[in-house]
Amino acid sequence: MMNEDSSSATTSSGGGIKKFFQRLSQIYQSNLDRSTPHTRLRWGFAGFLLLLFVLRIFLYHGWYIVCYALGIYHLNLFIAFLTPKIDPEFDPYSQDDEDEGPNLPTRSNEEFRPFIRRLPEFKFWLSVTKSTLIGLICTFFEFFNVPVFWPILVMYFITLFCITMKRQIKHMIKYKYLPFTRNKPRYQKVVNPAGAAGPNSVGANSK
Repeated sequence: MMNEDSSSATTSSGGGIKKFFQRLSQIYQSNLDRSTPHTRLRWGFAGFLLLLFVLRIFLYHGWYIVCYALGIYHLNLFIAFLTPKIDPEFDPYSQDDEDEGPNLPTRSNEEFRPFIRRLPEFKFWLSVTKSTLIGLICTFFEFFNVPVFWPILVMYFITLFCITMKRQIKHMIKYKYLPFTRNKPRYQKVVNPAGAAGPNSVGANSK
């Protein structure tokens, strides 16, 4: 009897913990869903966290290796944000000489074709926010403050940024696409002039 009671108590406590984390996950997902349409507020919050992180780096003169790792991660996220989901370089349907395959939008006056990103905007924001928050938390622990010569990290990051962006711009020029989607054109309803005769007025006059 004692063993049965202890096992049932353990099972009930385990079920309670599982329900607690499920409820926590539902609240978290619900808040994320509510924040989806508020793009400016979301990025404002991410910018605020990034500003706090940079202020701690400058004020306390440390955690440069954390800052460098965060910058590299954000750069990779940004490149994925600018890259199409289906890379034309590896797309079997795209052709170099003929325009028979599916193309990406190149001009704003052509047929509306949305730019589908490898990393959507919401996931880009979520990854930036999470990584910045983790980096900010790391600045409160001294064992993450590895002594490094920070000018070398700055020069290496600038070099890596220039090389990566140059490669990305060449990729855009080669496959002729823009990484931004303009709004789908909306056509206004044409209102007939007051004196114009419509089908209803013709029927009324015939009567």
